[in-house]
Amino acid sequence: MGFVVGLDAGGTSTRALVLDLDGARLGAGVAGGANPNSHPPEVAAEHVRRALVAALDGLDAGKVEAGVLGMAGSSKLTDPAVAALFERAWADAGPRCPLRVVTDSEAAFATGTASPDGTVLVAGTGSIAARIEQHELVSTVGGYGWLLGDEGSAFWLGREAVRAALVALERDAVDDLAVAVLARAGVPGDLPRRDRRRRLITAVNAAEPIALAAYAPLVTAHAAVPSADRIITAAVRALADLAQAARPADDHAPIVLVGSLVHADPLGARLKRELASRTAAPVTAVTGGAAGAAWLAATKLLGPTAPRPT
Repeated sequence: MGFVVGLDAGGTSTRALVLDLDGARLGAGVAGGANPNSHPPEVAAEHVRRALVAALDGLDAGKVEAGVLGMAGSSKLTDPAVAALFERAWADAGPRCPLRVVTDSEAAFATGTASPDGTVLVAGTGSIAARIEQHELVSTVGGYGWLLGDEGSAFWLGREAVRAALVALERDAVDDLAVAVLARAGVPGDLPRRDRRRRLITAVNAAEPIALAAYAPLVTAHAAVPSADRIITAAVRALADLAQAARPADDHAPIVLVGSLVHADPLGARLKRELASRTAAPVTAVTGGAAGAAWLAATKLLGPTAPRPT
């Protein structure tokens, strides 16, 4: 019996999963990030190869009958030179069948449900919602990046945390969230308020803008603090609005959630409750798209009744 391969290539890690045609796991591998927009394409392709080699260890790679790569930044593969790097990485790992590339949203949605239609909401460093029809992405809402949008994302939470700390310093009302933000930025706590404020602004502006996402865990860790609670409330509302905007009116198709914030308490739980209050559609949270990518590969061989990954 042959088998199928699914890969989930994100900005920080790449995961490969090998399944037999009954949906049972045969192998798995992990490597570094493989988004060709955030890594040099040759590095990203090499990480795909490494994850594949690890997943296929001890297996006959020639028996791979279908493979799907769910990728953040998949649009980069419209460049023939970049596409060739990933095709070579696939071939060098041993499979002889073609590799199909889909978006990470399509792979994540397939991980969460066998339904051909629905919505996937990505809430990680950035944020975006996508409409899926017949297992393919047909439209998106949001996803404009840190400069133009990404409301409710980890970047957005981190920026709001720093802003809340600056306001707290201005008003001489420093709370536990502000203390945590100042510590994360390396600002000494024994400085006068005015100096701490200046040092915080300087520290944040000295780093890459996306580094603000590193402050996001401070918000959920201090959720009981009123300033953090306000940020979480606004994030939940923004993310739910994003998902709703991607859906037709009165849509009852599934909603799949993916991304680091989906699993961050209490934000993730509040997001699920908010969505449940707005729609009767089932809401499922997943941790990645490798299983969905493998299932999509299996459907190319067995049709939509292909066994779900076990």
